This record gives sequence, structure tokens and C-alpha cells, in this order.
Amino acid sequence: MFVAFTDLNWIAVAIAFIVAAGLGGLYYGVAIARAYDVALGRVGKPAPAPSMLRNLGPAVCTLFTTVTTAVLIEALDITSLGEALGFGMVVGVGYLAAMTFQIALNPNFPHPLFYGLLNAPYFVLTSLTTSVILVQLR
Repeated sequence: MFVAFTDLNWIAVAIAFIVAAGLGGLYYGVAIARAYDVALGRVGKPAPAPSMLRNLGPAVCTLFTTVTTAVLIEALDITSLGEALGFGMVVGVGYLAAMTFQIALNPNFPHPLFYGLLNAPYFVLTSLTTSVILVQLR
């Protein structure tokens, strides 16, 4: 498994990361910005103060998931578009979306199911997208 790490196409990893991060900016910053405030119970409240953690944290997490996806694709020898889509769906739904709902069920989330329904599509979409990019540029 760890040998796969040395065989990665790092240009493909970089491209997949940039696409995923860009999708995140569009999705959270534009597409669901207002709904996200509702899900978090922040309507009419000031936005949290910007910080390095809030600004860079999501990008670092996206980088980790992108590299992990690349390692798994390499280790599992996924080479076709169909396999990439299947892998992306399994990881997107089975891990990322499921964890989103699990995290949202914390009592501090006022609308946990709504939060999960807002976030899960982004994670499934980026899992599919990064998987396809990594396989196609492998």
C-alpha cells in the first residue's frame, strides 16, 4: 500500500486538489451560502471572525482526502472510468457523506439532517470528480 504513494502522478493530484478546492469555494461560498447559515442556526448573526484555521483548514483537509484517494486508486489498480466512478461513489457515500451525517448528529447542530443534506452532495461530487481526474491522468 505504501509503495503506491511513491508511484503517484503528483501533477494529477495537484489538478484534482485544485478542482476539488474550487468546487468547495463555489459550493459553499455561492451555491449554499444562505442555506448553510440556516443549517447552522446563524441567520441574522455575524459571520465568525476569519482566521488561518478557518481559511486554510478546509484546503488542508481537501489535500489529505485527494492524496488518500490517489493512494487508494493506485493501490487498488483502478484504471477505467467506470471503476473510478464506482470507487468515487463508494468513498463519497460510504465514508464522506456518512461521516458528514454522523458529525451533524452532534447536539450542537440545530438542524442536523438539513446540514447533512447540504454537505453530503459536495463530498460525493468531489469524491467522484477527484477519482475520475486521478484515473484519467494516471
